[in-house]
Amino acid sequence: MDDTRTDDFARSWTALLAAVAALPDDDFARPSGCAGWLVRDLVCHLVIDAQDVLITLVTPAETEPTADAVTYWDLVGPPTGDDPLDALIPRLAAAYGEPRLLKFHLDDVGSAAGRAAGLADPAARVSTQDKVLTAGDYLSAYVLEWTLHHLDLIAHLPSSPEPPAETLAAARAALERIAGSPFPAALSDTDALLVGTGRRAPSEAEKAALDGLAAKLPFVLG
Repeated sequence: MDDTRTDDFARSWTALLAAVAALPDDDFARPSGCAGWLVRDLVCHLVIDAQDVLITLVTPAETEPTADAVTYWDLVGPPTGDDPLDALIPRLAAAYGEPRLLKFHLDDVGSAAGRAAGLADPAARVSTQDKVLTAGDYLSAYVLEWTLHHLDLIAHLPSSPEPPAETLAAARAALERIAGSPFPAALSDTDALLVGTGRRAPSEAEKAALDGLAAKLPFVLG
């Protein structure tokens, strides 16, 4: 079914899977843009995310939606390292031993998640995290997730491909709706996402351009 939300999901997820598949083994031991996680830890997290997509798309709901692509996200504080899942991810990632096994598992589960998303009815209602939303809105929310994690993946890998321009723009628009305010046009989509979510601190010039919005930063999503 033709739907911009599912198109953006497919575009962002396909690009992220391709970026992981192209990584040399040595890059899995490099830092990622997620504080405290190596690239291998981030890839392991993506495996779990792909599983969540599969689970959610086959968990129908009969009640009216209680969330959409924006209100799906909760604003949480900066990571403290105390979250049990955050601590578990590096141990799981290390257990794979070889990067090729992580690549295989992500490609296997990730490809299935992509196919399930393509087959989903955007109007169907699904349930996840005690919320009900349409499948289209759920997949739209994940465009922001995939795009941010693509930026995390390549944070210290300058030769790796960036997310597609279309999904960077879609992710920025989603973050602006969450923030309740547009980011200055002077900030590129990538910079708006990195600064807006606290992945890097704004420069003095960016602070000035952000004006009152600077006091609300960062928007940490959970």
